[in-house]
Amino acid sequence: MPELPEVEVVRRGLERWVSGRTVAAVEVLHPRAVRRHESGPRDFADRLLGRRLAVPRRRGKYLWLPIEETGTPRGAGSPTLSLLAHLGMSGQLLIQPAGTPDERHLRVRISFTDEGPGELRFVDQRTFGGLSLHPCLPGEADGLPDVMAHIARDPLDPAFDEDAFPTALRSRRTTVKRALLDQTLISGVGNIYADEALWLARLHYERPTATLTRPRVSELLAGVREVMAAALQAGGTSFDSLYVNVNGESGYFERSLNAYGRAGLPCRRCAATMRRDPWMNRSSYWCPGCQRPPRARPAVTRRPGTGIRSA
Repeated sequence: MPELPEVEVVRRGLERWVSGRTVAAVEVLHPRAVRRHESGPRDFADRLLGRRLAVPRRRGKYLWLPIEETGTPRGAGSPTLSLLAHLGMSGQLLIQPAGTPDERHLRVRISFTDEGPGELRFVDQRTFGGLSLHPCLPGEADGLPDVMAHIARDPLDPAFDEDAFPTALRSRRTTVKRALLDQTLISGVGNIYADEALWLARLHYERPTATLTRPRVSELLAGVREVMAAALQAGGTSFDSLYVNVNGESGYFERSLNAYGRAGLPCRRCAATMRRDPWMNRSSYWCPGCQRPPRARPAVTRRPGTGIRSA
């Protein structure tokens, strides 16, 4: 699934080519693409017709377009409905000139009333992603969909609470990589960028969060921001043709990865041989030289009949 930098690249493209445009027609070519819209494909299309798409928003890996009523000034009041895009493993939001041949896995087509740069297409090879309409949380000026109320702010969000984060991280009583992937604690970080940030901070992925001092958490957060900023500048990370921006271009940040995918290669910092461990049906890449594993705690047993515990 795309992580924060990839989704932000798509959001910026949509802001340039889609925001402020009014929907003229909606074609749902595969019902699975709108399965999260509980009222079905026809209702999905009917509720979008004649509506104006506002500036796209993002929180972590999640992307949505607030919907405005036509006939009202742009940005007037808080929106009450938003179009949420789930990119899943292979979802693509593309801007294509009208008349361009359909992509093989085209699922939804949205055209507009103006003669702008083209139509919005949702293409999804594996059909894990989709589009859906949701009410906005009351009082949210950015049109945050109500189904996203539990998603934490991401580290690039100006409203991210940096002072509260160390306490929240330590209180999870888990390991540091699991915490980074917890979207209710900090959003936008996935497997690739977690490994990269942990490498930058010289932390092993199994380090217990309770052992991290506030300065170490600050170093980790700085690492997360550094790797995400670099990925944004490079256009995101792409290992195949499935992740693309709205113009169909792949990112190339994989050329700069320090940890992910580098098992068997020398660490760029200390020259130790990088390792790959199976982890939660995924992989963790780390350096044994500068990301030392936490010490194993001795097993505690109880001596029969004594009530005395010993290692």
